[in-house]
This record gives sequence, structure tokens and C-alpha cells, in this order.
Amino acid sequence: MDGFYASVELLAHPELKNLPVAVCGNPENRHGIILAKNTPAKKYGIKTAETVWQARKKCPDLYLLSPHHGKYKEYSIKINEIYQRFTDMVEPFSIDESWLDVSASLKLFGSGKEIADTLRETIKKELGLTLSVGVSFNKIFAKMGSDYNKPDGTTVISRDNYKEILWPMDVRQMFFVGSATADKLNRSGIHTIGDLARSDRGLLTALLGKQGGMLSDYANGMDSSPVCLYTEREKIKSVGNGTTFRRNLQGIDDIKIAVTALSDTVASRLRKYQMKGFGIKVDIKDPNFKVISRQKQLDAPTNLSEEISHAAIEIIKASWRTRDPIRMLTITAINLCDESESEQLSLFDIGNRSREKGEKVERTIDDIRAKFGDKAITFGRVLNNDIGIDMEDNRTE
Repeated sequence: MDGFYASVELLAHPELKNLPVAVCGNPENRHGIILAKNTPAKKYGIKTAETVWQARKKCPDLYLLSPHHGKYKEYSIKINEIYQRFTDMVEPFSIDESWLDVSASLKLFGSGKEIADTLRETIKKELGLTLSVGVSFNKIFAKMGSDYNKPDGTTVISRDNYKEILWPMDVRQMFFVGSATADKLNRSGIHTIGDLARSDRGLLTALLGKQGGMLSDYANGMDSSPVCLYTEREKIKSVGNGTTFRRNLQGIDDIKIAVTALSDTVASRLRKYQMKGFGIKVDIKDPNFKVISRQKQLDAPTNLSEEISHAAIEIIKASWRTRDPIRMLTITAINLCDESESEQLSLFDIGNRSREKGEKVERTIDDIRAKFGDKAITFGRVLNNDIGIDMEDNRTE
């Protein structure tokens, strides 16, 4: 998708469409990071992940919009549903990217390029969003093609033209080449994707380990990884929520406020996915950016905020001096299982009746929020906090 977060937000703000717009977290909560930008903002050199003040230096008239992650997920689902009209082999790679294998659909819908152009027009007409498509004989080149002609473009990378299109590009633009890898390659005289493709495979393996051999294959078009069926895409392995606070947490009362809010979001997401967690993991970052990560296994899997919160507090008390400041906290449910599986496992649990009551209460909360919004009901200790906890805006997964 083209500038996905920003494009979704602009559906509600059409008057800003031709003006520089960026989506960012709340600067007051130390979340002053650009999450997405539209095409006019790109012309000013606005980059994802830079701070708001850096972006504003480049473009003083930049319009800033708050993120709405629930909306992005809704549109992601709608987009993938449109893809499935053309093939059932749809493999989401991220919230706004998917691979499609249309090999078996060519007789029905035309060539790969024709299908790509039809998809672009369909999504533009039905959802008001634009996307760019890469059409190729493997997943890696298709992904790189989708970045080649943005916005709203289709790029065909074939066995005949991939050297002409891709090999002159900077090696940093090779899929899976990060800045540290690119620096290593540059120091070895490898500056373009063509240099990478022509380099000795053994040399690349010696330089980068297994990644070196993989990148050699990719640059030469030797990727044979299949596109998965949409129904067989990988299950969620964990569900988490974390935030950087407006001020550092100081003491157990602050910690309990933060843990209550974060656990509530994790629990509601688990119930939405119809899953439970056998374990809880807590990540703590201090003001010096030192991070510790601790986890514990539970006696029974859960998707209840009270049980997640209780486990998280136990972990923090056991591994952290609660008087020491905390800059960021993340709570994650791990070792997930389906709700149906967990019901069988907890059949003889003596606390089962109490847990059933807790589930009824929390599902009622889910229903209220679904009808009236996430802020319609929350825990008393979270209300009017000064640590920057917001039940809608400061979410990660």
C-alpha cells in the first residue's frame, strides 16, 4: 500500500490530501516519531521513524494526525479480502503488504500485469486507497518491484529484465540488506546489487555467514520460497502491548497503573483472536535505555486482564527494584493456544468457576467498547493518570 497509515487517515480528512501530512504518536508522551507520511510530505524529505521536531524543521507547515491502529487493521482485512477474489494463495507479509501467487488465475483474469492493474483499480474504487505492485517470478523480486514505481504503479520484473532494472541499484535497496550489512558490503567493494550478484558466493558467506549465501541467491533471482495459502498463514505466536511513558514510572503505584492498562489491552486482543497465553513476558527499559526481559509460565492459560496483570506484577517485583525509574514497559502473552484447546486443559481446574465469572465480566467490557469505543469503560486506577497511558493511541503489537 502507498503510505498506508497516512492514506487511511486522509480518508477522513480529504481537505488535506494535497498538503504535507504525517501520522505520529503523541509528542507529549515522548512518542514524537513519524509513523507514516503522504507523498507531498515525502517531497520535503520527511522520513519514517524520525522525530517530529526533525520533520518540522524540514516542513514547518506539516500537518500531524494521530494514529488509529484499529482502522488500519480493518482496512488490511478488507484489502486481503479483495486479493482473495483473484487467488486463495495470499500471504500477508505485514499489515500493508501481501504476496499473491496468481499462477493458477491467469486464464481467468489475464496476465500478472493485468491482474496487478485490476487490483489497483479495484482497491482505489472500493476503498479509496492506492497501492503499488511488483510482478515477478519470485517473492523477493516481486517485493522489490512493489517499491520501484510508487505511488500507484505496477512494475514487471522478469527473467529477461531483472539485471537491467535491479542490478544498477544501490546494494542498500536489496531486500533484507540493512545498514550494518550494507556497510560491510561497501567495505568489501560491493556497492550495487549487481556487484552483490557477481561476487563470489564463498566470499559473501565468509563475510556475512549464511546471510551472505542467501543474499547471493536473491540477487541472482534464485528464490523458490512458495506463497502460502491464506488459510494456512502462520498463527500468531504472541500478543503484546508496550508504551514509553510521559514521565518515568517511580514506585509500585505507578507500575500498577501501567500494568493494569497494558494487561487490559493484551487480554482484549487475546479474546479477539480467540486465544490464551500459557506464559507472560515483561520487558523493562530504564532511562538509560538498558532493557531487561523476564517471563514466567502460568498454571493455566489465560486471556483475562486480572490474571495477566497479577503475573506481570509478580515478575516485576521479582526482577526489578520498584523504586528504580522505568521509561518503557511492555507486557506480552506468550506460548499461545486456541481457546477451545485451553477449555479442555482447564476442565478440572478448581478455579474454573471463578475464571468463568471473570471471562463473562471481561467479555461484557469488550461488548461495551465495541459499541461505544475503547475509552467507554476502563479501570478506576487508570483514570486521569499523569504517566501518559492512553487506551487508544499508545499501542504496539
